[in-house]
Amino acid sequence: MFDPFAVLGLERHYAIDRPRLQRAYLSEAAKWHPDRFADPIERRQAEQRSAEVNRAREILEDDEQRAEALLALLGGPGKSDDKSLPDGFLMDILEVRQQLEAAMESGDAQGKREVEQWADGQRGQYRRRVGELFDEAGPGRGSEALRAIRHELNAWRYIERLIEQIEPPHRA
Repeated sequence: MFDPFAVLGLERHYAIDRPRLQRAYLSEAAKWHPDRFADPIERRQAEQRSAEVNRAREILEDDEQRAEALLALLGGPGKSDDKSLPDGFLMDILEVRQQLEAAMESGDAQGKREVEQWADGQRGQYRRRVGELFDEAGPGRGSEALRAIRHELNAWRYIERLIEQIEPPHRA
């Protein structure tokens, strides 16, 4: 299993010190830069390691991806293992999606902004709640806490999809 924390030499925590993450990334990126190796075999290994370093940084910089990675490393249920959502969440998200679609179809910029503000607030709540649950996931609370994290991450993913619908990712 890919461990982005180990790749960058960081402790496994949801809360991350971003300057420390950046320092760890730069250190590993410099150490494994392929141009430092003349031998073709060593260069190939460095290219692979460099790709791992870049992937680790990408995962750890994104709150949701970091939570998913940490949950997997702690032995929690995966996305396909547990698809449960908070009570009433699905009805709420369907209503909000309908509001967004109506606002987009009619060109209602204010309605779109209201949905966007709601979604941003929800994202923040899920981000905080997942952080709290990881903090609470101590000895003796293993599977219960990990299932609770999965439950919150499933809902958070719906919010992220809604935000992507509002602001599609930019293509390069």
